Amino acid sequence: QVQLVESGGGLVQAGGSLRLSCAASGRTFSSYTMGWFRQAPGKEREFVAVLIWSGTNTYYGIYADSVKGRFTISTNNAKNTVYLQMNSLKPEDTAVYYCAADPKTMGITTAQAAKVNEYDYWGQGTQVTVSS
Repeated sequence: QVQLVESGGGLVQAGGSLRLSCAASGRTFSSYTMGWFRQAPGKEREFVAVLIWSGTNTYYGIYADSVKGRFTISTNNAKNTVYLQMNSLKPEDTAVYYCAADPKTMGITTAQAAKVNEYDYWGQGTQVTVSS
């Protein structure tokens, strides 16, 4: 089992940047596929980004089209932390951002990794508000 705690949310003007952090405790961090999702008021939770493990200490990021080129997902395995660097923020990025962990790593497809119900563990969320 793994516990996830997000931090780094806040209020920022359009065009600004924020970096979210997700600290994981419990099982070995690299045993999970780690993703970020978000949920705006009145909307369903949606995929933002995921780290796909492709081998020992190697991975690549997959992004939703709406954030591609603006957001970057990364990890510091030594700190058991995954990050979401968010640049050029827009008002439509306003949402509660959640970190999620999926025990499935090898063989997970991009389509699977983008689904909310693929993930077993979730953090409590951190609010990001982008003003126009």
